[in-house]
Amino acid sequence: MNTYLDTKVLDKMLFKIPKEEHEPDRVKEILKKHEEIRFVSFVGVDLGGHDTDAKIPVKLFLEDLEKFYESGVQTDGSSVVLPKIAALNNARVDIIPDRSVDWFVDYNFMYRIKEGDLPIGTLRIPSMLVHNDTNEVGSRVILKKAADVFKRDLTELIAENPYILKYLPFDSADDIEEIILTSATELEFWVKTPEEKADREQLYTSQELKEQYWQRTRGPVRTAMEETLIILDYYGFNVEMGHKEVGGIKAKLSSSGEYDHIMEQLEIDWKYSEEVQTADNDLQIRYIVKDIFKLHGLEVSFMAKPMDSVAGSGKHTHMGVAARLKDGSVVSLFAPKDKEKDFLNPIGYGALMGILKNYEVINPFVTGTNDAINRLKPGFEAPVCVVTSLGQSVDNPSRNRTVLLGLVRDINNPLSTRFELRSPNPKSNTYLVLASGIMAMLDGISQVLSAGKTPAELEKCLSKEYGEEAFYLEKDRVYRSELNVFDHYSQEERNRLFGKAPETIWENIIRLDKEEDKIDILLRDGVFDKLTIDSYKEAILARWAMELHNRVIPDDMAEVRKCVKLHDTDLFTSFDQQRWDDIMSRRRLLGVDSERENCLLTKLKKALDKEDYSTASDLQIVIQKEIRELRELYDTYRRNIL
Repeated sequence: MNTYLDTKVLDKMLFKIPKEEHEPDRVKEILKKHEEIRFVSFVGVDLGGHDTDAKIPVKLFLEDLEKFYESGVQTDGSSVVLPKIAALNNARVDIIPDRSVDWFVDYNFMYRIKEGDLPIGTLRIPSMLVHNDTNEVGSRVILKKAADVFKRDLTELIAENPYILKYLPFDSADDIEEIILTSATELEFWVKTPEEKADREQLYTSQELKEQYWQRTRGPVRTAMEETLIILDYYGFNVEMGHKEVGGIKAKLSSSGEYDHIMEQLEIDWKYSEEVQTADNDLQIRYIVKDIFKLHGLEVSFMAKPMDSVAGSGKHTHMGVAARLKDGSVVSLFAPKDKEKDFLNPIGYGALMGILKNYEVINPFVTGTNDAINRLKPGFEAPVCVVTSLGQSVDNPSRNRTVLLGLVRDINNPLSTRFELRSPNPKSNTYLVLASGIMAMLDGISQVLSAGKTPAELEKCLSKEYGEEAFYLEKDRVYRSELNVFDHYSQEERNRLFGKAPETIWENIIRLDKEEDKIDILLRDGVFDKLTIDSYKEAILARWAMELHNRVIPDDMAEVRKCVKLHDTDLFTSFDQQRWDDIMSRRRLLGVDSERENCLLTKLKKALDKEDYSTASDLQIVIQKEIRELRELYDTYRRNIL
């Protein structure tokens, strides 16, 4: 057993400083008792979702703790993703501690001063990014603003529209002590032994046969998973489950008795928290998972789609709303009062409809990388259609895994009523996903309560047919389906009924320009502002273009070069030659320039150099199709060669 998992050792370690214990004297007292904490790091999250790591020796921090509380530390615009905000000639950014959330200790389990000592720890303090002394910027402040506006406005809406009290478990808006936004994420990830290469055919076959789903973990994967779950509970994350996901192949046991050729997909779930704490938890848990698995010689990938043709990884994000009443009780603001008659109350329906109607301006914050777009393809349990499922009946909860937004409810536990957004991936910026989702929910709730709609009217509205006029929702869209949307509808039908999903980052991001009416929900009360949205757009498009230019194009060219001739003059058929001729034609189209015309990859590179992103987006779609068909054709050709 590793020393750091010895219960006696774990019990000595400090894992977090709760938000209730952030007074300077108390923090000094705690840190002086824990000499294993050698550093303090201020953690700000920029618009790109990157977190800063500004390490300070704990001795220095303790000597001037009050000053650090007030002024934090400084960085500059080149260190964080805040284009148009922190420019080179106006680049000062301060990182100021946030004392309203828990602070976690990040341990380096590979470093002890001497054998038997506790691992060296860094106290990571979630922080605000402040530009020019007064302007709070970055992902954290956006989520905080969204939560504040939602709580304030919902309280006012309940007071101004007393009809809603008929559907709530209290008698007056004055009974509300506070509104609570609850949320949680589910983390999926791939683990493998270093240098292990994917065999797409094996992985695809195993996936289709469900050979790995919920199976027993073995060897180092089991050990790493169990140690991770134990460590997460010491942090107080209240882990609910860890299990195998759909992807993966069976590991091999070597002659030395060690497992190798490991390639498996896993999932870890934990209990919900309030909105900002949820995003902080998500960030810290990813570090813990990666560190523990690394100790066991395993690489962890949080990519959304690390391998083509195989299941990608999601980070399903749950959102609910509750109220703490003045008598101390906590009640759901989504659950129906008559649980045997209705799926939701009007507030719940409004929140659900708000996300669905406005998803075009939420998706840019959910899906911001080539990798994320690659995951959202039909056939891999990844949501590509803006549609929800409520359940076949009130007493038959939804189990539809093909929709974007599912209703989760337990008829015997009203507080469990929430929505599961299935589109985020492990690297989605949870701060911005939640912030945009919260503002969309508020828009729907505002419209529903102002119109005085009943649960029955809202269920009918949500279940409208294509072309049917309906309150709030768009006429030429369908928003609810209890069917498998991949099997029941063709691609053309999905596009017509649910809207066409973006195929590239460019198609996704330009919706922040095209959807002017929907953008207004984000701008409400300054939660987002135009400068912040423009900054985000520039950051995401710059990363998209850079990835295409310096990673995707070289990788695609390597794929083209890899398709080499295998047949010789003796052992081949004319059919082999026909296939090879087709392969060569596609290789030339993709990767060989001629005097008359550039190949597709060169055209894409030139479009990116000119910042002609519309053309680059169109070319990316064509190239992806050609690469996929080339790969399939070459695999067929290869299998027929002796």
